[in-house]
Amino acid sequence: MNTPNDLGTSGIGPIVSSSQLADGAMPAMSEMEFALIVASNAFSRWMVRCMDAAGLSGLAHLEVQVLHSANHRDREKTLGDLCTMLNIEDTHLVTYAIKKLVGLGLVTTGKRGKEKTVLITARGREACRQYKAVREALLISSVKSMGVEEDDLSRIAGILRALSGQYDQAARGAASL
Repeated sequence: MNTPNDLGTSGIGPIVSSSQLADGAMPAMSEMEFALIVASNAFSRWMVRCMDAAGLSGLAHLEVQVLHSANHRDREKTLGDLCTMLNIEDTHLVTYAIKKLVGLGLVTTGKRGKEKTVLITARGREACRQYKAVREALLISSVKSMGVEEDDLSRIAGILRALSGQYDQAARGAASL
């Protein structure tokens, strides 16, 4: 836990999502949750604005995520693959995103047996390429200038993936109550 000297202001304490949640067995988890909330909202806003700057306006953050996931490794994905990759259980959200991306000519759909498939188009690949260029210029250069080490980012990413599993397990437990 931070001391008043760590914070520069006496008595403020850690920055948490909710003081009643921080008043328990693991106060740092509330700090992490607040960081996740703020980071998630900032990341969602960034994806939309980065895609706008890349020349493709009007996409929601989930549509940007689905587009990048469809482009990943340049191979056909099923609806189930996309939902699993993005940890989304409401398939209708991804289905809607796919319909919008199809309408814009960024992906095409097909069938593999009974499963719907999605494949990136040349226009979709170009949108992802432009997004990457904007990302490199605005985000990556800024993060590098902060002196953040790639090994540290990889370690944090691993911790976040592990925590997501804990949240999934806790959600299953909550659903059974």
